[in-house]
Amino acid sequence: MIVYNVTIKVDPSIAGDWRQWMLREHLPMLLQTGCFTDARLFRLLDQDDSDGPTFCAQYYCRSRKEYDEYIDRFSAEMREETVKHWGNKFVAFRSLMQEQQ
Repeated sequence: MIVYNVTIKVDPSIAGDWRQWMLREHLPMLLQTGCFTDARLFRLLDQDDSDGPTFCAQYYCRSRKEYDEYIDRFSAEMREETVKHWGNKFVAFRSLMQEQQ
């Protein structure tokens, strides 16, 4: 299994609305691409939230091929949509992980 992890620090002024948007719109849109089997949103605990909460969005896929398809076909549009909604009120970094068995 491949996990595409996006860690996001969100400005406190948008945190509640951003969280709802992620759960109701953004995560379902990524699942509709067909590249991922599941998506989950987590809030990091034991973090200094003085400049806003930190979240992790995790998207699960069966193979690197499915992830690469998402990157090639959908990621630019999804990132543009996020910036269109929230401007510079968040910072994100991405990582790719592979489950070990």
